[in-house]
Amino acid sequence: MPHFVIECGGALEGPGEVETAMRTVLDCGAASGVIRREDIKVRTVPCDAFLLGDGRTGFIHLTVRMLAGRTDEQKESLAIALREALAAEFPTVPAISVDIGDMNPVCYKKRLV
Repeated sequence: MPHFVIECGGALEGPGEVETAMRTVLDCGAASGVIRREDIKVRTVPCDAFLLGDGRTGFIHLTVRMLAGRTDEQKESLAIALREALAAEFPTVPAISVDIGDMNPVCYKKRLV
């Protein structure tokens, strides 16, 4: 916890771009002051088939799931920072979006070895 899931279609296709996106998200999340770096998990989900109704040809969508407890202001600030960091790193990607959701701490269970 927290989990950062980068979905991408028609974007992040060049050499090293997936790694760059993951590092950008990790570094930005850690710098936010809302999340500890060592708790962040980042993964990508490439979308081979997608259709955007507005005709755009590529996207990055970042879903962030964190245990409940952060304020709306903290989550909004994090979402804006993540969107801007991705936009700065990938200025030609036609659409970049971020969605932050809460995880219920009663229902979230994990095991570490």
